[in-house]
Amino acid sequence: MSLRIALADDQALLRASFRMLIDVTPDCMVVAEAGTGREAVELTRRHHPDVVLMDVRMPDMDGIEATRRIRADPAMSARVLVLTTFDLDEYVFGALDAGASGFLLKDVLPPDLLAGIRVVAAGESMLAPTATRRLIAAFVRRPNQQPISDDRLKGVTERERQILTMIARGLSNAEIAASLALSVPTVKSHVGRLLAKCDARDRTQLTVLAFETGLVTP
Repeated sequence: MSLRIALADDQALLRASFRMLIDVTPDCMVVAEAGTGREAVELTRRHHPDVVLMDVRMPDMDGIEATRRIRADPAMSARVLVLTTFDLDEYVFGALDAGASGFLLKDVLPPDLLAGIRVVAAGESMLAPTATRRLIAAFVRRPNQQPISDDRLKGVTERERQILTMIARGLSNAEIAASLALSVPTVKSHVGRLLAKCDARDRTQLTVLAFETGLVTP
């Protein structure tokens, strides 16, 4: 089955470029296009895409609020991949809190865009690029950011802390497995337990937690 993609960006030319790329890819298809955040929420509810490519700055409702509404509604299971110019502004930081699964630069190469869509659709997060790690590190070092208690890691085993550190550094399950001489299913089991113990939605939240608690430093 093809992955169902929704495009949310107020630049029609950029949407058209993404659509041309996605529609010629055998396992992907564009099911909706939105020019505002409010349209993005409405079209996601109507068309049930697997992934929404979400711009941050849009009229009527920005991409952060649109992401928050999509991720908070149990009737919508779409994952959100944020498109950004990577200027480290508060809009992008807020997308982490809103439930975005990762970030891509707007000048992303076509193969990387398609790879990002597939990764997010599979339930993982776009954390490998250095830009994303830098963005998350900046997010947790904002002025007036209150320190987070290490109590959030209570019950996490030493092996799980090790894997959490690697997740925060952008390693995939396969890379973690190779580094620790474990099988990929074993790593997936550890990741699942981490998500449950840390009450985290996905790998993005695990990465933020690792930075916030000081387990990983920028």
